[in-house]
Amino acid sequence: MIIEPLVLTPDHDLPGPLLTELTALYASNHEFYALSGDFPDPYDIRPEQVAAALADELTNPDVDVLLARSAGQLIAVAITLAHHPDPADPDPWIGLLLVDAEQQGKGYGRRLAAHIEGRFREAGRDALRLAALDNNPGALTFWTTIGYEVIGHRKDRQLGRPCAVLRKILR
Repeated sequence: MIIEPLVLTPDHDLPGPLLTELTALYASNHEFYALSGDFPDPYDIRPEQVAAALADELTNPDVDVLLARSAGQLIAVAITLAHHPDPADPDPWIGLLLVDAEQQGKGYGRRLAAHIEGRFREAGRDALRLAALDNNPGALTFWTTIGYEVIGHRKDRQLGRPCAVLRKILR
């Protein structure tokens, strides 16, 4: 698996072929998007919706978007946040880790999470956090299986959805 940062065009746009790949990846996860409500129709996710969602993320200089490929195919995407908007929160966050639905269960999510953890560990960060939607027990199982612990519950900042907040010590 090769992991690389998302690189925009000189005009700060997503390259067309990459947007097509990202749209297919997002669309393959219609069950997640049915739970999250991030898109109006989880069975009809369109390139302009994916581009808008990523554009919102990429306006923040603390955000990194990582692309994971296997055999040349885009199999996963992760969005990380180096500094949470709440100044009382010292940890970086994983905002999204999405594996193509057909590739789930093959270890790609674990490997991408380990890569992210390693990047933040090398940057001297002590821990990493994320939020898992309360209505998504599969995500909670995934994250706790790889060492994250639930440290609280609250609504997410974007849409007010109930979430479990998880944290993993990196040192």
